[in-house]
Amino acid sequence: MTVIDPQIAEMSEHRGKIRISEIFGPTVQGEGALIGVPTVFVRTGGCDFRCSWCDTLYAVDPAFRADWKPMTATEVLDAVKKLSGGKPILITLSGGNPAIQPLGTLIAMGKAEGFSFAIETQGSIAKDWFADLNYLTISPKPPSSSTSFDPDALRACIDAAQANGMLDGPAITLKFPVRDEADLMFADYVRNIHIGIPVCLQPVNTTPAEPHPDGVNGVDIEGLTERYRWLVDEVARRQWFDVRVLPQWHVHVWGNLRGV
Repeated sequence: MTVIDPQIAEMSEHRGKIRISEIFGPTVQGEGALIGVPTVFVRTGGCDFRCSWCDTLYAVDPAFRADWKPMTATEVLDAVKKLSGGKPILITLSGGNPAIQPLGTLIAMGKAEGFSFAIETQGSIAKDWFADLNYLTISPKPPSSSTSFDPDALRACIDAAQANGMLDGPAITLKFPVRDEADLMFADYVRNIHIGIPVCLQPVNTTPAEPHPDGVNGVDIEGLTERYRWLVDEVARRQWFDVRVLPQWHVHVWGNLRGV
């Protein structure tokens, strides 16, 4: 009698499906180049990083794996259409790291029905479907994240997005979370490797909290505001007039409340 490993059986059953942590909206994008744009979020489960200040552990830590639902591209798109009333909207693919999920079919199906797609990833895994996105935000993780940076992996992500040519590919943005001087120097190093790609800087929430019903418990809004002011002052002092300095606006408005 052949004994099948349960983990192998699970992988076979879910092959081609997307691990979903949550789908919610319509709301607005709370950070980066698309801040304020109406969107539905498709948050995937699983990540190849574990940042020290991660504020979405429920979509990262394997301990929450039982909460992640394997869904087909059709099921995901149907869920989005239910939320948007069938009207095309920007779909933001988030995580975790959505680049580890099989999202190519979802993107192709959605774009055929008038939806547009944005993704945020740390630039550690390149996928050929990056070229089919409308917006690609790459957020290399700085020293304060306690993770490592691979410049070749970042280059591969940019190359994958531009495979069809710069004019036919997604709008690419580099977005750097900044906690301190070392993070700021890291951002300067990376942006000077990729001159010409727009850059956003934002302060890091250094006191991430577990989600609470009221959303605000444990979030140091005053600290975030002070860090934003420091970041603005540093950008002005260094005359980095080609960057955008943005807050995590959703944190200021909703704290850690999920589903907004």
